[in-house]
Parts: sequence; structure tokens; C-alpha cells
Amino acid sequence: MKRMAKVYINKELAGILSHDTKYSFRYIDSYFNNSNKPAISLSLPKSNQEYTSTFLFPFFFNLLSEGVNRQLQSKRFKLSETDYFGLLLATAQHDTIGAITLEEIKE
Repeated sequence: MKRMAKVYINKELAGILSHDTKYSFRYIDSYFNNSNKPAISLSLPKSNQEYTSTFLFPFFFNLLSEGVNRQLQSKRFKLSETDYFGLLLATAQHDTIGAITLEEIKE
């Protein structure tokens, strides 16, 4: 089952993060084409290519809680502690440190 999320920087849509058998991230065209808009991270520079990985990109992984907080969130949202994408969707909608938030795309 493919899961997807809109990635916002300062409440502006910057790209799409998805997970199926692998993770992928791509900037949306309007954000990519605006030279005044920054990359969301140094590890995901602005590019019109799709970034892919077999594991959650470190930038997004670092938005997740650790330790006891992750355990509490896992119980609260009934998710495995290793369901990183699910935890990210559940917690990064409004409770993040910094400018990045995510919104699940429901199909």
C-alpha cells in the first residue's frame, strides 16, 4: 500500500514524500522553479529528480521522536515503533521543531 504526504516548509507546499517498497521525495514543479525558495535540507537539494531510498531519508527520520516519546506515540497511534512513515504522518502535521510539516495524502 503506497502512502504519501505533502511536505510543507513554512506552510508552503514544497514536495511529496511517499513510501511503498521504497521511499521517495520529489519537489513540486512550482516550488522547484522558484529560485527564491530554499531546499528543505542540505541532504535533499533542490532538483527536478526524484530522490529514492530503501530507508527513510535521514532528514525526515530526524523529525521523529526517540526513546520513551516514540514508545508513547506508538501506543497512542497504535503503530509499530519501526513504522517510521506512519509515525511521521501521525506526528509531523503540526508538532515539529522547525519549518517542516507533513500532511497525509489520502487516496
